[in-house]
Formats: sequence, C-alpha cells, structure tokens
Amino acid sequence: MISEHIQTDMQGWRQAFHRHPEIGFDLPWTSARVAELLESFGLEVHRGIGGTGVVGVLQRGNGPRSLAIRADMDALPITEANDLPHVSQTPGQMHACGHDGHTTMALGAACTLAREGGFSGRAIFVFQPDEEHGQGARAMVEDGLFERFEAEAVYGMHNIPGMPLGQFATRAGPITASEALFEIEIAARGGHAALPHMGADAITIGAEVVGALQTIVARKLDPAQNGVVSVTQFETDGARNVLPSHARLSGDARALTPEVNARIETAMRRIVDGLCAAHDVQGTVRYDTIFPPTINAPGPVEAVTRAAQSMQAEIDSAAPPKLFSEDFAHMAAAVPGCFVLMGNGTEGRHARPLHAADYEFNDAALAHGAAFWVRLVRQELTDGPV
Repeated sequence: MISEHIQTDMQGWRQAFHRHPEIGFDLPWTSARVAELLESFGLEVHRGIGGTGVVGVLQRGNGPRSLAIRADMDALPITEANDLPHVSQTPGQMHACGHDGHTTMALGAACTLAREGGFSGRAIFVFQPDEEHGQGARAMVEDGLFERFEAEAVYGMHNIPGMPLGQFATRAGPITASEALFEIEIAARGGHAALPHMGADAITIGAEVVGALQTIVARKLDPAQNGVVSVTQFETDGARNVLPSHARLSGDARALTPEVNARIETAMRRIVDGLCAAHDVQGTVRYDTIFPPTINAPGPVEAVTRAAQSMQAEIDSAAPPKLFSEDFAHMAAAVPGCFVLMGNGTEGRHARPLHAADYEFNDAALAHGAAFWVRLVRQELTDGPV
C-alpha cells in the first residue's frame, strides 16, 4: 500500500529527525521540516498551534466526515549510546521513544493519500510538541485545535519494543495510565548524631513514610484495580554526624482511572499526616497529576480493529492496559479517540526499552504504520466500499 519510493523517502526522513532531536516545545527544526514536507505533498498547513504544533489538512471529495491522526515530535534529554550512521548530532538529546518514527509514519500516510486519494472527506494530520512532559497535547487542545479543525475522532499510535513487527494492539476503555508527580516535605528537628533523643530525625521519619506508601497499592486499593506508587528520590540535609532536620521525598504514581488516582492521593496525604503527627513534626504533600489516563472510545476502537484486519495485520483488540502515560489522553478527552500500540520488533536495539540510551526505532515498521493510517482514512472517509 505504501510505494517503494515513499518507503525510501520515509527512511530518510526518519533518520534525519533522529539526527536532529529537539526537546519539549523547542522544536524549530523539526516543526519547520514537518511543515515543509506537508506543503510539498499539497496539504493545507497551519503552524504554531499550541506553541510549535503543526497541522496539515487534506480534503478530498465532498464527504462530510473528518478524522484526525496525531503524531508526537519531541525527543528526550538522553545521551545516545548507539553507533549508527544517523546517531544524534545534539549532545545530551536523543529520540529514545520513537517519536521520530511516529512523525514519519504520519508523514508517509499524508504523502500517500495526497498522491493517490481513495477517500472522500477530510484527513487532519496533527504533529504535536512536548509529549514527554505531558504539556503538548493539552496546549494544542487549549489553542483551539478541535474548534479550528473539527474531527469526529482522533487516533494516535506508539511503538512497543519487544512486540512483533507488524502487530497491533488496543482496547476500549483505559489503555495507558495517569501519571502524578508527588513531593513530600518533612520538617523535623535535627541535632547531633550521638544525641538523637534531643531532636526528631527527619531521615527515620522519612523512611517510615517510604515503607507506609507501599501499603497504598497493597492494602488500600481493590486488588482488581491497578496502581503504582514509587519513591524515586530521598534527600536530606544531614551529614556524617548530623541528624537531618529536613527530608524531601519525590516520586511517581500511576493509575488507570481518575478514581484510583484520587484514592492514591487521599491515602498518601493520610499516611504523611499521621506519621508526622506521631513524631510531632510537620509534613506536607504536593501531588500534581500531569497525565490523565488515556481512555479509548468504543467506536474508534472498532474502526481501528476493522482497519488492521482488512490489511491482514494481527491485532489484539482486548490488550492489557499499559502503566506508562501518554498525553494523547488530552485529545481523547476532547473528542472520541483511540490509541494504538504497534510492534517495533523483538530483537536487538528494537527490543530495548523505551527511553533506553541504546533503543532504536525500527525503520522496517515505517511502512506498517503508514499503511495502517492510509487504510483507516480510506475506510472511515468513504461512502462505499474501499
């Protein structure tokens, strides 16, 4: 479905994006290149949406329906460990999550549909910044994305290392988790390490808090519900012979529903308040939900399943949800949406974890992803058989 010529172009685009990673909203080269390519295909291009977001609109025929396909463009602050001809040329920055591939697959689909048509309606290609920090999709939605470009449904895709190449997976309901960042401050009374009875040791109290937080998932949630609470940093102002008077615990909590996320926050506040009161010290909790859970709507899930099956691709339409987070959630909350997982391969660097310094998006996956988007557009934006 994707011509050999476009497949060759896609590999070149992807590797160029990989060589020039950019982070957050600071995507001058990436967004300019995306806009330039879309214009060369003949799409109507809109820049600067939600900061550095780009939207390409492709209208064919008089069909009244419309759908949006979203791709993320940003990289990560990671020093690449691969030895490849297209290795990152920016020190400390790397496409370690495959957004270079996601962007390229959407571009390949746009190019194919612009040249070949085969649908009647409006295909909207959304290229967003700052997925990794969870702000880009929300910024585009708040900038009027779906008021300016009305869509009946929005679709997103993410590669999954270790999943066989050419396979897809999705599910109705929650597919990725919320992410909340928490910070717990303990203000105690430090002193001499030899005289602990004269103060209140922040590190001992903090250690009790760390242990108690692990009971939230184990003892405060229904075992049928999913959740994760991880303390990832423990800092104090103590020294070798000085008991600390201050401790800061930071971490990350995940949940598949807003209700479970709220239960985690409530339990965390009770634990900190209770333990700090028991030791007669002050404790505070800051709990910021950065990513909401991504909730797939049934209709778009059915459309995705039909599209994959019609191209003879294997798809699991009742896949287990993932506990990573995805800011596509903001778009799926604005209009009915479906987030799709796609195999990146099971060997070598293609099977390394996302965000690993030696991960590599699989160029062999480009044609699979682009062909899927083409099939979905032609299936949904038609008045008759594809």
